[in-house]
Amino acid sequence: MLPMNPQIPPHRSPLPRRIELVAFPDVQILDIAGPAQVFTAANELAVESGDAMPYEVRLVAPAGTRVKSTSGLSFVTEPLINDPVPPDTLIIAGGRGVAKAAQDDALRDWISTRAAGARRVASVCTGAFLLAATGLLDGRRAVTHWRHCDQLSREYPQVQVDSDPIFVRDGNIWTSAGVTAGIDLSLALVEADLGGAIGLDVARNLVVFVKRPGGQAQFSAALALQATGERFAKLHEWVAEHLADDLSLCRLAQEAGMSERTFLRRYRESTGLTPLRAVERLRVEAARQMLIETQLPIKRIAARCGFGSEETMRRTFVRFQQVSPSDFRDRFGHVS
Repeated sequence: MLPMNPQIPPHRSPLPRRIELVAFPDVQILDIAGPAQVFTAANELAVESGDAMPYEVRLVAPAGTRVKSTSGLSFVTEPLINDPVPPDTLIIAGGRGVAKAAQDDALRDWISTRAAGARRVASVCTGAFLLAATGLLDGRRAVTHWRHCDQLSREYPQVQVDSDPIFVRDGNIWTSAGVTAGIDLSLALVEADLGGAIGLDVARNLVVFVKRPGGQAQFSAALALQATGERFAKLHEWVAEHLADDLSLCRLAQEAGMSERTFLRRYRESTGLTPLRAVERLRVEAARQMLIETQLPIKRIAARCGFGSEETMRRTFVRFQQVSPSDFRDRFGHVS
């Protein structure tokens, strides 16, 4: 790629940045459509303002000109590009077919070669597995859909998996969480390229948050614990019914019928969390639901969920959600 003139603002670059979106059979449709629409919206807004289009979006896939997504809809694609000019940004989609795609030696080699010349590389949702299969995530922080974070850690232990964020940037490698998080990631890429004002315009055009409050942990606490197996299922049900009670390690171990030491060890092995950390997550999730579904004062919600005080709930909520309870209610609560 030709060097950019430092005197020209990024959003007025005379050369469109090439975005190569990588698909494969059984790709998740939103992993492609979401990012593509973000960059297309940026192009449309630029044209309306009399500027050159900042992006050239190309959809590529191995062996063929058509790829069928998991939804049954198909994309018209280009074959894998062997252009000597590297892409500005290489984005790997996810979907049910990612495991098979990760076993494709030619595809992995192509991604590695294209990534070497790209300014940045990204994955959407389970596309992180294909990116990890190339070794590009070794030693880096990364995220994928919350349902698959543990699997990514097991299959690629050299990857530092962070299960909470909507997206993660580690150097020039970006990874995003589940499905619609590809839109959040793409908006962040546009903002990095063109500035916050244009990123906000694109978000408004698409009627989405330019920076979504909270992480994917907000969607996963109870479900993630349920997915850990039957060993502590009854305990989790009991905890959910007694959030306002004493849920100390001693009390939880007693309810589980184990010594504190044995309970702590087995619970960590089963869930990957300490018992008290799991209780915090369940309390935050219960508070979220009450903030969305009721008009109860925050002080009363804090008491019902076992936080003890409104300030303790606020600090814990911000730690997990990156937004205060009152701000969360303003954004997501039902209007009466």
